[in-house]
Amino acid sequence: METHTDEIAEKIYRISTFIPEVGPTGFTFNQFLLDAEEPLLFHCGMRALFPVVSAEITRIMPVERLRWITFGHVEADECGAMNLFLAAAPHAQVAHGLVGCLVSLDDLADRLPRRLSDGEVIDLGGRRIRHLDTPHAPHNWEARVLYEETTGVLFCGDLMTQLGNGPALTSSDLVDRAGVAEDVFHPTSLGPAVPAALNRLAGLAPTTLAIMHGSSFAGDGATALRDLASVYQARLDS
Repeated sequence: METHTDEIAEKIYRISTFIPEVGPTGFTFNQFLLDAEEPLLFHCGMRALFPVVSAEITRIMPVERLRWITFGHVEADECGAMNLFLAAAPHAQVAHGLVGCLVSLDDLADRLPRRLSDGEVIDLGGRRIRHLDTPHAPHNWEARVLYEETTGVLFCGDLMTQLGNGPALTSSDLVDRAGVAEDVFHPTSLGPAVPAALNRLAGLAPTTLAIMHGSSFAGDGATALRDLASVYQARLDS
């Protein structure tokens, strides 16, 4: 297991742990730290990863400065270490969509989370994070993503998942690699919500896709998301 940190956009850091035992070629578990006046962490990682992830954060800023703890949906790899981060950062608060809070997080989080409505924006001080509900895309009815309006970074969660241990940031097409991961793990709820959500997100025209598993993407994010939507639509139609 190895963990390293890379800056994928201005003051946005990808903390990536590669676990070779997962899947046929190993798998990365990525957290994203947005360093602002009110710092935000997207994904917490599993509880077992808390020591290495918090150590990487400390290289950039004190963990206790964290203000917002966020993630795409409620699974161990996304929020297993949530309460450990809340304990380490006394002013931090979990922020998630209404469904995620009502169904799980109001009970699971050691401090009451902030409930966000679809499209709601949190001003981090120089950065603006927009919450977007994506129910059942790629899975879980509380699924959502975040969009940072200043840098054009879309925090995609499990969308565009890839196998292996690629570069932190790439401009190469990831859609075929996402299709391979789909064939191996079958993680996506293959229904009409998935291509619809991807096409909606493409309307943001993101310049960077910050991806939970695999490399992040720099380039024409709208085309990448629409191409992935077409792949899923073809699978639905077949």
